[in-house]
Amino acid sequence: MIKKLNGLCLATITAGLLASSCSQPAKVQASGGGSGEFKTLVWSDEFDRDGLPDSTKWSYQEGFVRNNEEQYYTTARTENARVAGGHLIIEGRKEKFANAFHQPGSNEWQFHPDSASYTSACIVTQGKASWTYGRIEVRAKLPRGMGVWPAIWTLGDNEPVIGWPRCGEIDIMEFVGHDSARVHGNAHYEDPQKKKHTSMMGTKSEVSPTDGFHIYAIEWKDDRIDFYYDEHRFHTFPLDNAGVGKENAFRKPHFLLLNLALGGAWGGKIDDAIFPQSYILDYVRVFQ
Repeated sequence: MIKKLNGLCLATITAGLLASSCSQPAKVQASGGGSGEFKTLVWSDEFDRDGLPDSTKWSYQEGFVRNNEEQYYTTARTENARVAGGHLIIEGRKEKFANAFHQPGSNEWQFHPDSASYTSACIVTQGKASWTYGRIEVRAKLPRGMGVWPAIWTLGDNEPVIGWPRCGEIDIMEFVGHDSARVHGNAHYEDPQKKKHTSMMGTKSEVSPTDGFHIYAIEWKDDRIDFYYDEHRFHTFPLDNAGVGKENAFRKPHFLLLNLALGGAWGGKIDDAIFPQSYILDYVRVFQ
């Protein structure tokens, strides 16, 4: 989902335990389609308590964050991120919203506008939970329409220190409304020889991700990452592509991000007639 964080983005709204485990539903198992190697549930959110997302598990990114996207990410605002009826709902809205980071006279796209025309949310486990290896599984129904760009993805814990792409990024799922019959998985990293950004994308075609709930997952092992749409493995990334030494970004802990972007570098032109649009998530589960 990427590509560059601007440094202003993480707003930790309330304190939570810095932990990678919590109370879990009994006997939860991974869905079909994987190797079956990862059986122990180590972290989950079943979205079973109405209100704002659980602050012991999630924080927010705030503002205009990356990729020249047009949405303003808000914090602790139920209009954009709420739990209701057993689901997390991330809602993109067409509305005017003040830019808290506005800098008069700035030429930077994040700081120049005094307000946004769209709002949405990006929630993250940064500082609260991260993992190295395992199965990360999300059941979700995607929004539809021109301009939507939902994602499920990870960044290395060390991103604030070493930056992107050196920290590594795993796109468990990306979808854009102008290409509505395909979903994508990707790995972004710094090429160990050329010392520049590179990536390896896979695509699952002829799918209908906006018509109902589907399972998006990775199985992240010490030699590769396998990407799944429901029970179908559609992409594999060999970890050694990012280097064989200890600096490999995919042999270190990553945290999780869930967001709905609007427009921007890949989302494209926005159709204002589609709003509001909801990105609906049933659960997030991590197995090791």
